[in-house]
Formats: sequence, structure tokens, C-alpha cells
Amino acid sequence: MAARRVERVKAVCNKISSQGGLAEPLALDVADPASVTSALEGTPFDIVINNAGTTLSASALDHSGVDIDRIIDTNLKGAFHVARTTADAMAKEGNGGTIVNVASILGQRVAGHVAAYAASKAGLIQLSRALALEWARHKIRVNALCPGYIETELNRDFFASDAGKALIRRVPQRRLGQPADLDGPLLLLVSDLGRFMTGTEIVADGGHLVSSL
Repeated sequence: MAARRVERVKAVCNKISSQGGLAEPLALDVADPASVTSALEGTPFDIVINNAGTTLSASALDHSGVDIDRIIDTNLKGAFHVARTTADAMAKEGNGGTIVNVASILGQRVAGHVAAYAASKAGLIQLSRALALEWARHKIRVNALCPGYIETELNRDFFASDAGKALIRRVPQRRLGQPADLDGPLLLLVSDLGRFMTGTEIVADGGHLVSSL
């Protein structure tokens, strides 16, 4: 498990270890190509999950250049750096592998005040398709997972507000997703059950994408 804040992933790794698993924490900044190379180069992982992400809720006119760079560098370029570095090792080893880029339904349908985020996730979906096309010859599968609104510690207070409750009512299932709701789609994409799937995206959003405008 890799992140800039290595103490946080250490805590998760300790939890995994306490339950009988094996996990190793790595310090890694996906927005820094040198950091990605240092942490990942030469290691032929079987499965890579690109889940680093950041956002900003503000009018497009209020997005600064720094804001835009931070979001694109993390959500899009960061995923590209990690995918490219790990795929190189997979290709050289010759056994293939699978890469899942965690995108968003906002890569397929737009919302207000998240212009840079939506652009980064749309780019990530298209990047997944492009990499899948190039790397299929190396037995490397690349797909995107597109969650809808998933409840986390970062957004729990918002969804308890009137505005948050109004958004939940627009989801056909009338509820937020839970992190566990992504387990099935993710396991399909990384396991042999999805061995003929590459260059595609799976949406898990409680029907939000197909709801009426």
C-alpha cells in the first residue's frame, strides 16, 4: 500500500496483518514521477489499483492554476506514472497483470463546481482505454472502476446536511454507496473471472448515471 502519508497506510497494513494478511507500506507521491520510479520500478506486480485522488469544490472561475495542476497531476498524470512504471515491469517479466484505475461517474456525467475533477476522471477513463489497447499484447489488462457517491469520513458531514440529503434523493436507490459496494466490481476486474475484460469501465452508482436529468 502506498501513499504520501505513510503513517496512514502503516495503520491499514497493521490491521491487515492482524487479520492474517500480508501488507507492506510504501511512501509514494503519485504526482512525482521520481517518487513513483523509486518506489515501484522493476517490481512486476500482479495487480495494481490506482486509487489516489483529490478534488476541489469551487466555481471553475475560482479554480487557480495551482488547484488545476494539483488535481490533474494526482488524478490523471499520477495514474499514468504508476501504470506506466508497473506495466513496464509486467511486460519485461512476461506474465502480464491487471491495472484498475479508479475513476468516477463524474468522468461520464458532469456536475457543477468540480470542473477540474470531472476533466481528470474523464481523462482517466480514456487513458484506461488507450493503455488497454497498447498493452493487451503484453497480457496486461487495464480497466476503470467508476464509483458513484460513496460514503466516507471525508463526506459524511456533507451528506448529513440538507444539500447532501437532497443529492441522495436523486440516486435511484435512494442511498449512498458504501466502500464494500465496490468489492464485487473490483474483484471481477482483477480476478480471472474478468480475464476477457480490458479497456472497459464498470459503474457502481446505485443507478445515478441512468437517472433522469
